[in-house]
Amino acid sequence: MHSIDLRVGKRLLWVGGAAYPLQNITRVYTFTMQPRRKEAAFRFFRRTAVTLAVALGLTITAELVRMADRGESSTNGLLTVIWLVAGAVVVSSAVSMFSVLGAPPQYVLAMETSGPSIAMVTSADARQLDRLVEPIVQAIENPEAEFQVKVEQLVVNPNNYYFGDNVNMYGGSGNVGVGHS
Repeated sequence: MHSIDLRVGKRLLWVGGAAYPLQNITRVYTFTMQPRRKEAAFRFFRRTAVTLAVALGLTITAELVRMADRGESSTNGLLTVIWLVAGAVVVSSAVSMFSVLGAPPQYVLAMETSGPSIAMVTSADARQLDRLVEPIVQAIENPEAEFQVKVEQLVVNPNNYYFGDNVNMYGGSGNVGVGHS
């Protein structure tokens, strides 16, 4: 954990070293990011299956080469390297999976802008983030408002968490809601 400054001054919202003009902020809210546990498990099993299939294929190829040379070529060293690399890949994939499986849900304060950018602050204290929504909204409504607060920020890998629904709409008629598959 490390702390980050969240401040409003001179019609700018500063999140650490990033500045967002208050007039461009369209939404301020808190939510809980859930780890992508199911995807992490599937990714592990997929990587393991591909790794073992490749290692097995290379082993069969090496044995066929050895048999074609009537046992004159030694492929033992090559096979050892193949299976050591395969084992390292499987262990690395397992470590990656368990880091996601053991990750707790994260509380997030998000500020969306009228453009594609979004600012997010994570914290172990959900109440602190909930209390920050109102001062930020008041600063948007009152450009002269100023405040500064330090937030203990958790460092998370956003690839390991759900951020909610992604909605892409093309065209303007017949849109009735969000479909889940």
